[in-house]
Amino acid sequence: MKALCALAVGVVAVGLSFGQAATTQPSPKLEFEVASIRPSQSTGSDRVDAGLRMDGSQARFGALSLKNLIERAYKVQPNLITGPDWISSKRFDISAKLPDGSTVDQIPEMLQSLLAERFDLKIHNEKKDVLAYALVLGKTPLKLKELPPDAQPQGNNGAVNVAVSGSVQGVSMDLGNGSSYLFANDQFQFTKVSMDVMASLLSRFLDRPVVNMTNLPGNYSLTLPVTQQDYYILLTRSGANAGVVLPAQALPLLGLTPASLFDALDQQGLHIDSRNLPLDMIVVDQASQTPTEN
Repeated sequence: MKALCALAVGVVAVGLSFGQAATTQPSPKLEFEVASIRPSQSTGSDRVDAGLRMDGSQARFGALSLKNLIERAYKVQPNLITGPDWISSKRFDISAKLPDGSTVDQIPEMLQSLLAERFDLKIHNEKKDVLAYALVLGKTPLKLKELPPDAQPQGNNGAVNVAVSGSVQGVSMDLGNGSSYLFANDQFQFTKVSMDVMASLLSRFLDRPVVNMTNLPGNYSLTLPVTQQDYYILLTRSGANAGVVLPAQALPLLGLTPASLFDALDQQGLHIDSRNLPLDMIVVDQASQTPTEN
């Protein structure tokens, strides 16, 4: 039970950024007006809550590791970030105020500034040929139906609530605007998500990045059942990806392939294809485990 609790923590404490990294353009430096950073305190319970919540101009990041924060700041999948082990294990709570007139879309750049100034973060980018999974259209007809425009997420007018909850019973993530996913009861349930988002979420449960190459627009809802054995394989891999120290009895699961997940995708008209792909990596050259004082 304790081992499963640790794995659930690993699943929950994920980065909350999806899609492709935006092309950077020269612009004035964006910063939070003020920010408080504190180490996250364990609640001592089997339930974990993490994520981003925003109330007006106040943004709160809860129980996120430095690696999670880098994911959100630079819009990159976690297994495309390399650095010391502690960037996955140590977690922080951040409360920050956005400057007047700023928007939610500017939060990633503000996070970049905060990480550089408070964590003394220094990184560099490398493009490498990486063994990855390509999410492509399968040989069978596509069963998914694109959701009609009026069912797709609307503008949030600055309100954000990307909340994640997890326990040994499963993991759920509210992505806001009616979008969500649930990993529990031996299945994934995706609600109103794009293929980019689904690929990014699946990569957290697998041993390599997942790249959306379907060219499918819009949002979709689908369920992907897996066997009970594969459920534990996926849960274990997610814990390893999140930096959880795995119990010895869980380590053999890391070498197994969750074939039932790939079969479930095939039945939907999608396919996971193993390929070497040139992908952009973020390498952490330097970072402080103790951020500068508030």
